Amino acid sequence: MLLYAEKFPAAGELLGDLHQLYVYIDGAFVKGDGARVSVWDHGYLYGDSVFEGIRTYEGRIFKLPEHVERLFESAKSTSINCALTQEEISEVVIQTFRINNIKDGHARIMLSRGVGTMGLDPRNCRASSLTVMAYPFPPVYKEKAIRMLTSSVRRKGPLSVDARVKCSNYMDNILAKLQAIAAGVDEALMLDNQGYLAEATGENVFAVKKNKIVTPYATAALAGITRDTVMEIAHTDGFEVEEQNMTVHDLYTADEVFLTGTAAEIVPVLQIDGRTIGSGQVGETTTKIQQLYKEYVQAHGSPIF
Repeated sequence: MLLYAEKFPAAGELLGDLHQLYVYIDGAFVKGDGARVSVWDHGYLYGDSVFEGIRTYEGRIFKLPEHVERLFESAKSTSINCALTQEEISEVVIQTFRINNIKDGHARIMLSRGVGTMGLDPRNCRASSLTVMAYPFPPVYKEKAIRMLTSSVRRKGPLSVDARVKCSNYMDNILAKLQAIAAGVDEALMLDNQGYLAEATGENVFAVKKNKIVTPYATAALAGITRDTVMEIAHTDGFEVEEQNMTVHDLYTADEVFLTGTAAEIVPVLQIDGRTIGSGQVGETTTKIQQLYKEYVQAHGSPIF
């Protein structure tokens, strides 16, 4: 009988160059292939952690204060204490990009409850644990326009974990993603418990109809920073922008649909549940939003090199 290690490639083979990057772990930078997190960490054992993802563009970091503030809000909501201040974490993120010389990439901050004995009781953990990684990471779908389905998996917030908490337990999102993969499409829509649109598995959703841009309330969906940015730049450019309760009907009958997220940026959607959206081509408004977003990022990113 073959052992696991004989059947599958080692972590170093899977991660390749990522293992050569430096990772910040609780006060020190460690080479990726030597970075270790305890198996007794409650973030690993129970998904008891919160996180953020942040991008740099040509050596300029985008909306770092907003991301770190949201991290602290998630930590406050889940009662995870952080030993560092927001300013100190921001400096760690910048240093992580610098030490790895990554000018176009993505960083992930993860704040876990920390190492503790077995059992759900958070008091078992002595202190929280902070890790920061920075790495090359092109937009999830690059320049691709995608197809979607509506998942049967309902978004958990706000019935259990509030959707505004960016926690690391993404099992509902992953189950929805598995449905999309099994159906041969790119992404899945998730509904709330009442059947209204929430979000995609990792992005917010927008629809365009008759020059009006609409998006679901951020009740069962994360109030995305890219979402807020798109609403701001669209309004500034003269578009009517509105939050409202939406169903999949609003997407089926829209002129255009697109997704937004830090990792994905702006993603055109051409098909949902077999229905062609609008003309079946990337629409003028989506193209305009993509261009406005690129310009906004260039104008508002903060240089860190």
